[in-house]
Amino acid sequence: MRIDKLLSNMGYGSRKEVKKHLKGGGTIVNGEVVKDAKFQVDPEKDTVTVHGEEVVYKEFVYLMMNKPPGVLSATEDAEGETVIDLLEMEDQIFNPFPVGRLDKDTEGLLLITNDGQLSHQLLSPKKHVPKTYFAVIDGEVTEEDVTAFAKGVTLDDGYETKPGELEIISSGLRSEIQLTITEGKFHQVKRMFEAVGKRVIYLKRMLMGPLPLDETLELGEYRELTEEEVEELKNFKIE
Repeated sequence: MRIDKLLSNMGYGSRKEVKKHLKGGGTIVNGEVVKDAKFQVDPEKDTVTVHGEEVVYKEFVYLMMNKPPGVLSATEDAEGETVIDLLEMEDQIFNPFPVGRLDKDTEGLLLITNDGQLSHQLLSPKKHVPKTYFAVIDGEVTEEDVTAFAKGVTLDDGYETKPGELEIISSGLRSEIQLTITEGKFHQVKRMFEAVGKRVIYLKRMLMGPLPLDETLELGEYRELTEEEVEELKNFKIE
């Protein structure tokens, strides 16, 4: 990889700015000053420092966010704030994107990465990766609803959902439930409850595959996944 591309990717400025930095002589590769922007480095093996600070190269970034309501699960939007806007610049430089989407008013676990292969693996309908939600429902959720969800319900556009695992936490004029589904259709959880005559008034994603939401994260906060968490996601298979 060219030294100017490496430094630019790691947030040291645009290619043009990096070239200017290089001419100043502050970049050292394996003990030798490098001023040529075309100089080739192996980021896995070579030691690169800029003004004494070692450049730690990574190709992919894996982030877990506790998405707040009112923020869009998108990379950019002309009118509204997106989850990418909530990231520090040092993470934005990797050009990450949300894995799937949570509705604007939905909160909870959202993965953000620039690893397209992992994203595809987690979202592929063939993989049946489960996603678990906590919801507050306007209306009394009954065992009949549990049975209906277990068979799959018909959405407003005629689509038959795959079976969902509905667990009633409390039932009354307002019910609290937990729902695990393996699909990600537009507004799916809300539309599944509409199919049985009820309305979702609060929705939070708690789990995606093997990864639970880190409950220490406040709304809008995020952290990098641990190496163990990344490996669990990559190796996740439905039993």
